[in-house]
Amino acid sequence: MGSTRIKAISLTLLAAVLILGGFLVYITLTDYKPQEITTLTVNNNPQQVLKQGESFSVTTFNIGYAGLDKGQDFFMDGGTKSRSSSREQTKTNLEAVASLITTTDSDLFMLQEVDIDSSRSNGIDEVSYLSNKFADYSNVFATNYKVPWVPLPVLDPMGSVNSGLLTLSRFNSTSNIRYDLPGKETWPRQQFDLDRAFVESRFPVDNGKELILVNLHLSAFDQGGTIRKQQLEYLSAYIKKENDKGNYLILGGDWNHSLPGTVPDAFETTQDWPQWLQEFPEHFQQGFQWAVDAKVPSVRTLDVAYSEGVNFRAVIDGFLVSPNVSISGVQGHELSFEHSDHNPVTATFILQ
Repeated sequence: MGSTRIKAISLTLLAAVLILGGFLVYITLTDYKPQEITTLTVNNNPQQVLKQGESFSVTTFNIGYAGLDKGQDFFMDGGTKSRSSSREQTKTNLEAVASLITTTDSDLFMLQEVDIDSSRSNGIDEVSYLSNKFADYSNVFATNYKVPWVPLPVLDPMGSVNSGLLTLSRFNSTSNIRYDLPGKETWPRQQFDLDRAFVESRFPVDNGKELILVNLHLSAFDQGGTIRKQQLEYLSAYIKKENDKGNYLILGGDWNHSLPGTVPDAFETTQDWPQWLQEFPEHFQQGFQWAVDAKVPSVRTLDVAYSEGVNFRAVIDGFLVSPNVSISGVQGHELSFEHSDHNPVTATFILQ
């Protein structure tokens, strides 16, 4: 090999190292690092107050950034893709999500994976779209995924991401706070990962107490579930503090665990139990109740496009409520994962 060729190869390798190094420095310097507690802005706050003894409904739905419809897979789950198949499909999925949650006529919506301006959802502001669609509701948004560029998958990278949790409500709230959950991946993986959080919304009740509504999205792909364990410990301490005050608590969202009272074996599949899915720990919060629909799966695997009877399915979306909240009904909405990799869940509650 001639010296000129060796020199060219060396310069190419050096350039590649410098580019990679520069990119890692950039990602590290621009890393989103929220405080543990961040006060959020509520828009269009209504005046209606919750009443003790009257029923109200809540729907939770991970909308999969309006990009994970039934024809999609996802690289973190063993597939190859990370983006919506097209801008038109993103719009179709988003319109279908809005239509579905409209039909539930719920008083509160707890949504996860809602994008603002992300490459994976073709730059569509889903937060504004849904907030405008539900103009009679207040809206509160909290970021939990903000990265200037995710370079994977290599041939079709996820790109820029700005996403989070959106809570919509017909009731007056006095406080909305983002709580940053503990447990982080190692560098540099964390720089490309979600900053998991939950949104606490406080609603006054006509008997002088408060309803604490928690919109959450726990970790999924943490090795061995170690980060999820830290998050649940943090959540347990938070719940105890609020429960000791005598308040009403409803915690809902995407728990990324197989929830108590549900059995994934109930749903036909040709796949094995996925490595990322863990069973929710027993005796997490003594005296609390789960509002889940064991008959309707709320999530599917994403290693392949959806085909009923093939993909592994489970119930990981639902609600955990304090003993002073009665559960009068729970319904999972079987949508066959047409427009998201999750199915929504609606529950009706009464404050005692």
